Amino acid sequence: RDKIEIVKPKDYSAPVMERSAKLQAILSSAVSDVMTAHKIMPEEIGATLIDLRDPNRLQTAEVNGEKRLYTASVVKMFYMAALERQLEDGKVVMTKELERGLHDMIVDSSNEATQYILDVLTDTSSGGELPPKEFEKWQYKRNRVNRFFASLGYQNINVNQKTFCEDAYGIEQQSRAYKGQNRNMLTTNATARLLAEIALRRFVNEKRSEAMLSLMSRDWSKPSNDPDNQAVGFTGKALIDNNITGAKLWSKAGWTSKSRHDAAYVELPDGRAFTLVV
Repeated sequence: RDKIEIVKPKDYSAPVMERSAKLQAILSSAVSDVMTAHKIMPEEIGATLIDLRDPNRLQTAEVNGEKRLYTASVVKMFYMAALERQLEDGKVVMTKELERGLHDMIVDSSNEATQYILDVLTDTSSGGELPPKEFEKWQYKRNRVNRFFASLGYQNINVNQKTFCEDAYGIEQQSRAYKGQNRNMLTTNATARLLAEIALRRFVNEKRSEAMLSLMSRDWSKPSNDPDNQAVGFTGKALIDNNITGAKLWSKAGWTSKSRHDAAYVELPDGRAFTLVV
């Protein structure tokens, strides 16, 4: 079984994090300002901030950090991390096509590429609905990424569905339980933790960590009129609006017709480094 499962490394240890009153005051104030300015209700926003300056003692703050949300394309970061784990363990072999799919999933946020990556990770494929016993076997395989993150201590998330431009059909809709009860769900706490582990080069080896960060690197200095541009339409916009020069940004955004999400890792010239998920 371990030949196909995504397995926690024997030397893995979860990051040590502690709540910071100072960070909490900053984050709570910022969230309050946003809710007032844009008439957002308290239950409509979640945010987590992690200070990465001391890798052995991460300082955190959160607002609705454990609230489960459908975060659209942000889940692609979890699939990327799971794939890098399989690549490092030699259970998946990189090919030109897999490299193309991984690139397009993160850089362009391609849903078709994501569908392919999840097929590779779980040995499942889309198609017609299945009878109960066959579906149970299919769904067990599709939950492979969930089992992996649960083994690392990630809680309150669901990462077992493909992303689509329009809708899921056939077995994909069957997997969602038809009315969306089994859709992908993330929390800002879990997402910020994963991005912190990637940024600290702890999730996989140094080379694979750098590969992930390279895919998430965003040049927010280049203007764009696209509101969904991952470099300037989300956290990058804050860097632009506040005239913060010299900052570096890595991120994975997600959006729907009703919501906007971003998971960002920022390094500032003065040495501050943090993950911010909203």
